[in-house]
Amino acid sequence: EIKLLESGGGQVQTGGSLKLSCVGSGFSYRGHSMGWYRQSPGKEREAVATINSDGRTSYAEFVKGRFTISLDKVQNTLYLQMNNLKPEDTAMYHCAAVTAGTTVQHLVDTIDHGYWGQGTQVTVSS
Repeated sequence: EIKLLESGGGQVQTGGSLKLSCVGSGFSYRGHSMGWYRQSPGKEREAVATINSDGRTSYAEFVKGRFTISLDKVQNTLYLQMNNLKPEDTAMYHCAAVTAGTTVQHLVDTIDHGYWGQGTQVTVSS
């Protein structure tokens, strides 16, 4: 069974940092692109970042310069380092394994054809 388990969320003040982790099992990152998306109650999914097996990354404009996505293939763990957090970053953050080559431009549209975790909550107080 393919599983994705996120952790690392929490509550921080504006300007704070968090590092999210996503441990995958039951599949190999070799055949997928990995990504992070977020969603708040009553709102649509927002793509945050992606990383391909070759190391190429893509980022949503609203996180460029603040967030960094990385992948440890040996430990089968995806990370999202989040710095200078803002109240608008408050959301449930999910990781996803999607079609190889997927970037943030198509991440949301591709999620339903891939796999995703239950999410980890990030709350940024103003």
